[in-house]
Amino acid sequence: MPEGHSVHRITRQFERNFVGHVVRASSPQGRFAQGAAELDGRRMTDARAVGKQMFLGFEGDRWLRVHLGMYGAWDFAGDIRMDATIASANGRMGQTNQQGTFLEQPNPDAVVFDAAGENSLHSIGAPRRTRLRMSESEKEGNELADFPPEPVGQVRVRLLTETVSADLRGPTACEVLDPAQVERVVAKLGPDPLIDPGQAAEDRFAASVLKKPTPIGLLLMDQNVVAGIGNVYRAELLFRARQNPHTPGRLVPEAHVRHLWRDWAKLLRIGVETGQMMTMDDLDPEAYRAAMANRADRHWVYKREGLPCRVCGTNIALEEMGARKLYWCPYCQA
Repeated sequence: MPEGHSVHRITRQFERNFVGHVVRASSPQGRFAQGAAELDGRRMTDARAVGKQMFLGFEGDRWLRVHLGMYGAWDFAGDIRMDATIASANGRMGQTNQQGTFLEQPNPDAVVFDAAGENSLHSIGAPRRTRLRMSESEKEGNELADFPPEPVGQVRVRLLTETVSADLRGPTACEVLDPAQVERVVAKLGPDPLIDPGQAAEDRFAASVLKKPTPIGLLLMDQNVVAGIGNVYRAELLFRARQNPHTPGRLVPEAHVRHLWRDWAKLLRIGVETGQMMTMDDLDPEAYRAAMANRADRHWVYKREGLPCRVCGTNIALEEMGARKLYWCPYCQA
């Protein structure tokens, strides 16, 4: 399932390529025909992400809400203008507005191509006619001969300008809302540190965790508690905090809870900057580049069941928690 960093990156592609343009909307699959008809011919005015959900605004106070879920993905095609705040040809990044994310300029060495396709930097550069998939694993773009391309697979909705198309397949949610309905959806979500960077958001997260008897390993995956954390970030955040995933939220020391929030803000920013869920710190340049190029070198515990912990040597454990796989070190996180 795409985690928060992926959804913020996708939203920024809409900011770059669609906001300000009149959009033709259709449903090649047919399942979203009525919703597409409501949006067709309207100008896109906004693009926002909150956790794992994205909201595309259109003239006339109409919003398209999309939750990619386990299998959803967007395919962008055409003369794609890659978001300069994600990266340029030399890998430098800058700031965007509140609708996106505030990012500092990272080390240019951050631009490393992951063989598993977990970032979109292969496609960075001058506008060119290409096809780019964006989901949890972002795929390299392929050159297009014709535009717009024929829909591939079961496309729920196609958004089309004169130069760029975006095809959505396999989402958990895809619906047209009015502003009041959007507010109700967002009100149910926990804070997202990229759009709620202040102390109030941290306090809200801490208060929610500290009053619940639910294990912290489940609370971090609860989008009503905190928005955007998925299975990878859950495992890595808990290990980095040396926190037992089974401890009830109300028994986790408040300092640990606040550390989890601040660490999530840090890792989320890195994920948006690089397109990769880099969770290891203080690597030398060679180790950093190896980690950026290979997921197996990028995480402390995720997908490392049965392998020795990088810190203590104890075999990493794997169990099911909340119907998802949980990876953790029984010694470091005892």
